[in-house]
Amino acid sequence: MGRTNNWWALVFCLITLFSFSAYSSCPIKFSYVKTFPWNTTVCVEPTAKTCCQAIQGLLNLGLSRYLKDTSKFYLPNQDAASSCLTDFKDELASLDLFPSCPNTTKDLVSNLSNCAGIETTENWDEKVRSSGELDLSCNTDFIGLTQCKSCLDAVSKVSSLLTAFDQNSTKCSVYTLLYTAGVVNKRVPDDVRATFCMFQLPLSSSATSDGSKGLSRTSILKIVFGLFGALTGVLGAGVVIIVYRKSESIRKQNALHEEYVRGVKAKVLPNTGAKWFNIGELEQATGGFSQRNLIGQGGYGVVYKGVLSDGTEVAVKQLLDKDTNGDDVDFTNEAEIISKIRHRNLLILRGFCVTSDARGNRRFLVYDFMSNGSLDDYLFNRGSISKREGLDWPVPKSIILDVAKGLAYLHHEIKPAIYHRDIKPTNILLDSDMKARLADFGLAKQSTEGQSHFTTRVAGTYGYLAPEYALYGQLTEKSDVYSFGIIILEILSGRKVLGTSDSSTVLIIDWAWHHVKSRNVGEIFDPIVRDDGPKIVMERFVHVGLLCAHVMVTLRPTIADALKMLESDIDIPELPERPLPLGHESFRSS
Repeated sequence: MGRTNNWWALVFCLITLFSFSAYSSCPIKFSYVKTFPWNTTVCVEPTAKTCCQAIQGLLNLGLSRYLKDTSKFYLPNQDAASSCLTDFKDELASLDLFPSCPNTTKDLVSNLSNCAGIETTENWDEKVRSSGELDLSCNTDFIGLTQCKSCLDAVSKVSSLLTAFDQNSTKCSVYTLLYTAGVVNKRVPDDVRATFCMFQLPLSSSATSDGSKGLSRTSILKIVFGLFGALTGVLGAGVVIIVYRKSESIRKQNALHEEYVRGVKAKVLPNTGAKWFNIGELEQATGGFSQRNLIGQGGYGVVYKGVLSDGTEVAVKQLLDKDTNGDDVDFTNEAEIISKIRHRNLLILRGFCVTSDARGNRRFLVYDFMSNGSLDDYLFNRGSISKREGLDWPVPKSIILDVAKGLAYLHHEIKPAIYHRDIKPTNILLDSDMKARLADFGLAKQSTEGQSHFTTRVAGTYGYLAPEYALYGQLTEKSDVYSFGIIILEILSGRKVLGTSDSSTVLIIDWAWHHVKSRNVGEIFDPIVRDDGPKIVMERFVHVGLLCAHVMVTLRPTIADALKMLESDIDIPELPERPLPLGHESFRSS
């Protein structure tokens, strides 16, 4: 019995020892440090900046191969990292290199804060969803610097997308490079050009002169001098032809770029209140469109905070370039509409910028900067804003009235009227005094006097679209009124337009209607609003919200009447009945 116990104890110890050894040993083979043709002379001075850059590139090359084999971006623990750092330095020492870097293992261990919580390629796919741009630009043979630049531009775009998920991310650019080299490009590390592009490793002279491998210096000189005479004439003529063709190509490209800019500018009506910026001004204002100045990103494009030369803070929106005429339509539509309107509850447009170069056609809109972000931030992503400060009754009440006044101006105070078509919390911005302003007029449409407008291109956001517009394309001023009603209920309740109950989706209008009909209106309010505001006034706002968001378009008030109801200038009619929501048990039973 004693021998059996001892035997099992021995087996357990061996298994434990083996498991610990496997878990703590380095999973990366660094033998490529000696075989890859990198220029080791840059590390003659071990503390030189170029040496450390080369060493980091070599280390990242190993991590990209580890990612390819394991689907993991970094090492699992500190023990494995220490083992890898030792193995890596041993390989360098075999080349008589003893650089001062790297001297820490912290950059080798997996960390959720490195890049938007990504640890594996599965996490990557969830965040990025598609690596099409990387596949297109980086899975090439890298003949010429143009292909390399195109790939690095794609890497920069994807890393910017990832950083937008988490502003505290510090290594998204490295993650994107590792993914590109380990997953997207099948040539790394066997192809010298691809590896050089990805990791900027300085190459040895032998790697940059494949045609001279195996030839002595004397043989090369004989060949060169033997061919020199014959080649001189051909080369001279060739240079002339190449220079001419290149200059002609550049001239044509510049002409096309200039034609594009002129064409877009011609579509935007001249306006004294808006300025045409040049791209240099916007690059200076945003620090070269620096990642640290990125304040928003979505399907429309990206938004950067900037400071103009006179000290004015602005938001610079760059529309996505999808190489379609539709992008120019949305740009010129927003530029034209918003340059015509002036109201304290509409976001002020300071100017536009259109540029075209080797990086493509780019369009920018420049607005006043709103320091308190969007209504969506205020309601659902408060961050450092204290809940008590953010929800005291006067603030939500003021926001609701501001939105109503902005819409009333668009619908009734200018001709022809303008329908916004995309009223939602992310398109309502808050200035330093928490005054609300409607923004994003890319989908706005001018009305046809005295008529309903029917369209096959329904635009907007699910949940905020009026039923008759979403189903039949019928657009009237009442379409914006419906969205406004939803906004009222979101502000008062702190709930999003779509919620869940018993595993089914519940629209906020159905949820609020249920509480009103049950004579339990108080349950609609966010607890802090409920404790802070006058009950009669708050219930009035709920009733107006329900009336504005009624499914029957004829039963909704105009925005002008809705504003009068909110300000108690006219009475609110009795709430008409609503059809049962689709989630009602009556439908389930049938």
